[in-house]
Amino acid sequence: MIHNRHERVLPADPGPLLDAIAEPEGPLWPHHRWPALRLDRPLGPGARGGHGPVRYTCTAHEPGRLVEFTFDPGIGLRGTHTFTARPGRVLRHDLRARPTGAGHLTWPLAIRWLHDALIEDLLDRAATALGDPPPRPAPHSRYVRVLLAVAGDGKRRG
Repeated sequence: MIHNRHERVLPADPGPLLDAIAEPEGPLWPHHRWPALRLDRPLGPGARGGHGPVRYTCTAHEPGRLVEFTFDPGIGLRGTHTFTARPGRVLRHDLRARPTGAGHLTWPLAIRWLHDALIEDLLDRAATALGDPPPRPAPHSRYVRVLLAVAGDGKRRG
């Protein structure tokens, strides 16, 4: 079982940012460095989409508090990733999943590292949107930069 958590204390309530997670050019998703998160309809249960090759369905949305996505079968993970606005101005992301098929290999070798970098970029964007930009953006490791170069989706990388 994979349980991967990232969280950050922010200068204000991050809840309103959650509701804009899939908006093109929105304040939360790090679309400047990663493939855009796109959904087939407005954010809410049943909305399907994803980013790059990662596909999922929104299975829960409590405005200003929680967004949960369940991975589509076939991507190598069976489970969810959830964004939560927590008391104390905390934005939390939890990925809870079991690897399946190729996921037993792709999670530890590539997906985990790319996921961690994307979420740290997202948390930097949240801090910036709420008026407290980090002094330096979260750095991408050399390994992540190599994985991104191999993936080559044309985005500017930092």
